[in-house]
Amino acid sequence: MKKILIIYYSKNGAIQKMSEKISRGINAVENAEAVIRTLPDIKDNTAAIANEDNILYATNEDLANCDGLILGSPTYFGNMAAPMKFFLDGTSAEWFNNTLSGKPAGVFTSSSSMHGGQETTLITMLIPLLHHGMIISGIPYSEKELHDTRTGGSPYGPTHFSGDKENSLSNHEIKLCTSFGSRVANIAKKL
Repeated sequence: MKKILIIYYSKNGAIQKMSEKISRGINAVENAEAVIRTLPDIKDNTAAIANEDNILYATNEDLANCDGLILGSPTYFGNMAAPMKFFLDGTSAEWFNNTLSGKPAGVFTSSSSMHGGQETTLITMLIPLLHHGMIISGIPYSEKELHDTRTGGSPYGPTHFSGDKENSLSNHEIKLCTSFGSRVANIAKKL
């Protein structure tokens, strides 16, 4: 069974919803399983192991036990949220030991403004994964929804425009999330 780890930070719920759709795509692949983890707000000085929804917080051990990795973060000023950066900054031991090298990876994001820097956020999230030696996957233009979407989506990974927090995922965004999850799971199986 190939375990694809999804680690996300979600402040207003859009990234969490996207992670659920991505996990559906992973779980639709035979012999693949999504493992979902979240990150605490770095301002929270807590010893808790899970959030209020009982989703476990990610640990470095999760990285060692995965066959693929997908990261999700809201867009903050065209970059990943601080909790995601804080987590990635704590992976030096995994880098030294090549823990993630050769495993498939991808990223996804959401922003509350239409031009909030979604693609720069995806790219900045990819840079640490490249340093870890991961095999990066995006969304190919063979996905019809990438051509048709007017709400979110990028060849760098799934995106969503959350607006006033009331915008639910569009059908195109849902399809791109699920196909992205399936893509990373299938790559993990081939490796």
